[in-house]
Amino acid sequence: MSNESNLESAGRAFGSKGPGLEPSAGKYSQQLSRSLTFRENVLITLSSVTPASSVFIILPAVIAAVGGASATVFAVAALIGILVAFSYAELSSAFPITGGEYAFVARTLGKSWGFGLFLLSLVSGICIIGVIAFGAGAYLGSVWPVMASSWTGVGVILASGLIGCLQIRTNAWVTGIFLAIELSALAVLTVLGFAHTNRSVSTLWHATSVTSTGTLTTASLGIIVAMIAVALFSYNGYGTAVYYAEETKQATKTIGKAIMWSLAITVAAELIPLVAVLLGAPSMEKLQSSSSPMNYFLLSRSGTTLNNIVSIAIAVAIINAVLAIILQIARLLFSAARDGSWPDAINKPLASVSPRFKTPVVATLITGVGAAAIFKFVPFATLLIITASGLLITYFLVAFAALVGRRSGATAHANYKMKLFPAVPILLTLAMVVVAYESSKGDWVPPTVAIGVFVLGVIYFYGYLKSRGDRWTLPAAADEEIE
Repeated sequence: MSNESNLESAGRAFGSKGPGLEPSAGKYSQQLSRSLTFRENVLITLSSVTPASSVFIILPAVIAAVGGASATVFAVAALIGILVAFSYAELSSAFPITGGEYAFVARTLGKSWGFGLFLLSLVSGICIIGVIAFGAGAYLGSVWPVMASSWTGVGVILASGLIGCLQIRTNAWVTGIFLAIELSALAVLTVLGFAHTNRSVSTLWHATSVTSTGTLTTASLGIIVAMIAVALFSYNGYGTAVYYAEETKQATKTIGKAIMWSLAITVAAELIPLVAVLLGAPSMEKLQSSSSPMNYFLLSRSGTTLNNIVSIAIAVAIINAVLAIILQIARLLFSAARDGSWPDAINKPLASVSPRFKTPVVATLITGVGAAAIFKFVPFATLLIITASGLLITYFLVAFAALVGRRSGATAHANYKMKLFPAVPILLTLAMVVVAYESSKGDWVPPTVAIGVFVLGVIYFYGYLKSRGDRWTLPAAADEEIE
C-alpha cells in the first residue's frame, strides 16, 4: 500500500475525533496562521535559545568546572551542534509539523517512541520554563530589591502566557525586540573583555578547577567531557524552528535554513563573549570561584551602573525566553491533542484555535498556568534534575530518526538533505553516548529520571492509545499554500 493510501486510511479511521484533520486527504487542516516569514521564525527560535540567559545563568557552571577550557568545551559543543542541526533540518523539512521532535520521531522510529519523546519534551519544557524564571527575580532584585522574590517569576510566567495568546507575528516582533536588548548585553561583555585582555590565548584550552583552598588545579578529562552536556543545553533551542512550521511560509524550503542560521547565530552570540571574558577577567581564580562570574567581571571592569543596566537586560532576556518557550510548549500540547492523545473531552479544548488570533489559546494558557504552579511549588533542584539529561535522549533519538528515516525512505520527500550521510547521524549518536556516559558518572539521577519519563510515555501509548484502536494516525502536514 502506498504512503498516500496509508494516510487516507488513517484519516478515515480517525474520523471526526481528530481536531484539524481532513479525513479524506489524510492531512491536517490549516488551523494556525501561516504568516511568519523566515526571518520572523528565526527571531522566535533565537528567543527560545536566549543566548544572554545562557551566558549569564548556564555558562558560569562550565567556567567554575573547567576554567579557561570552557571555551574549548563550547567549541566542541558547537561542532556537535552542527551534527544535530543537520539531522533536525532534514527531519523538519520532511515533516514540517508543529509537534516538533515527537512528530518526526513517531513517523520514522515508531509511534511508541514518538509518544515517549513527547512526554519527555513536555515535562522537560515545563521544567525549563521554571528553571529560567528563577533568574528573573535574581537579576531584577539586584537592581530593585523588592523584586527579589519567587512571585516575580510567577508574574513573568503568567504575563508571558497571556502575551503568547496573541497572533504569532505579534509574538515574533515582541521576542525580536527583547532579543535585540539581550544581544546588546552580550556586546557589552565582548567589548569590555577584549578591551582588557590580559592573558594568553592558551588559557582557552587550559582546564582548571578551584580547590577548597581557593587555588586552581588541573581539571580531569572526564569533567571536561561532562561539561559538553551543559554546553549543548546552553546552545539548545535552534531546533525550535520546526514548532512554528505550520505558521511559516514555504516551511519545507525554509525550516532547514532557519535551524542552521539559528545555530550559527547562537554559537557566535555565546562563544565570542565567553572568550572575551576568559581573556579579559582580572583574575581567573576569582572568576571561577565567584558565585556570579559575569557580574564579577562587569563590576571589576566597569562598575555598578553598567552592571545594573546589564542586569536589567538579562532580566529582559529571561522574560523573552519564558515567552518563547511557552509558545513552543503550547504548540506541543496543541499538536498532541490534535493527534488524539487524550480523552476527547481534553483533546477538544487543547486542539482548539482562536478564530481571532489563530493561536492555540487554551493550550497556551494551560502551559503558562501549569509552569507558574510548578515554578512556585517544585524546588529548583528538582526542576534542574528533570531537565538535565532529557536533551541527550532527544538528540540521540533525533540522530537515530535521521538515520532510519533516510534508510527506510520515510524522509525521501524532504526538500533538504544533509551532506555526509550517514556519517553525520552516526557521529552524533556516538557523541551522545560518550557525553551521556561521562555525565552519568558524576550523577546518575538525572539520566535515570529522564529515561523514566520517556518509559512512562511508552507505557501510556500501549496502555491507552494502542488499546483504543491506535488513535494516533499521524496525518501529513497541512498544505503550505493555504493561508
